[in-house]
Amino acid sequence: MTFRLVYRFGCLLLGWLRLLARSSAAKDVEILVLRHQLAVLQRSGAKSVFARGDRAVLAALFRLLRKRHRSELTLLVTPRTVLRWHARLVAKKWTCPHRGPGRPAKPEMLRALVLRLARENDGWGYRRIHGELLNLGWRVAASTVWEILKRAGIDPAPQRADRSWARFLSAQAQGILAVDVFHVDTVFLRRLFVLFFIEHGTRRVHIAGVTRHVTAAWATQQARNLLMSLDDTRTAGIRYLIRDNACYFTEGFDAVFTAIGARAVPILPGLPRMNAIAEGWVGSCRREATDRVLITGERHLRIVVAEYAGHHNEHRPHRSLRQRCPDRVGAPELPAADGSHRVIRRDRLGGLIHEYTQVA
Repeated sequence: MTFRLVYRFGCLLLGWLRLLARSSAAKDVEILVLRHQLAVLQRSGAKSVFARGDRAVLAALFRLLRKRHRSELTLLVTPRTVLRWHARLVAKKWTCPHRGPGRPAKPEMLRALVLRLARENDGWGYRRIHGELLNLGWRVAASTVWEILKRAGIDPAPQRADRSWARFLSAQAQGILAVDVFHVDTVFLRRLFVLFFIEHGTRRVHIAGVTRHVTAAWATQQARNLLMSLDDTRTAGIRYLIRDNACYFTEGFDAVFTAIGARAVPILPGLPRMNAIAEGWVGSCRREATDRVLITGERHLRIVVAEYAGHHNEHRPHRSLRQRCPDRVGAPELPAADGSHRVIRRDRLGGLIHEYTQVA
């Protein structure tokens, strides 16, 4: 028993003497390795889990330790483990990233642009859209355009064009002018007549005149006055004139528009819906203006109708014009409203009609 104790004490003394012979740098490295292993055990428990930072620190410290000193330490990892870490790091650097099967996903901007071109040009097929994309600088294949349209539920073929009556009439509306006459009874039970024209494309209304007796000569002269008030571009754009079969719409009235290359198209008897846009404006004018005012005379009616026509052209939104007024057709979008804008009201017809606008 005494011999064993003397032997153990001698071994410890020799180990301490060897430590005294080692440099301070070597002993500091060993201390750092042991402290870092202890930190890993305290953090992960009985099962040591090395993070990327732990692996890098231990690999660097092992590099500073001499081979004979490593064997004297109790290490959580072996040199083979450190080599395996290094092999994985090298393999990860030179391995291409994993990509799912099939072609890479298309940019969202390209997809949105293809769908926009298809939506705004219903007669374009995927080949036509592909050519437009090439002109815009997008280097894509025609099959890519076909795939985007197909996934969005849009037929890539040109047969997807809208051939409905609504689409046809909308395309023809720019060259159509309609005319009609409606009456208003004054407070003194006198009947007055209003002659007006309305453009189908922009829904712009032109009040031609107000009179107590509509005659063919008066209607023909009002038609001449209208054409003289329009510029040459708008006059040249008129291709058809829709009118009813009233006695004051004579051949002389039609000749005024025939002279500029337009064709008069009378509606069938008893079918006012053939002139539905003009009839619709008459209904709006009655509901919003003339039926809510006691008209005293011809001058008063002219003021009321002109004021309402100005409201119709300058402010009143129309669903057929994407909730814009006729004067703003083709104009840029208004800036989005925010808290810095104030909404003010403008009254027409003595407060009968309210218009709202925003100011900074």
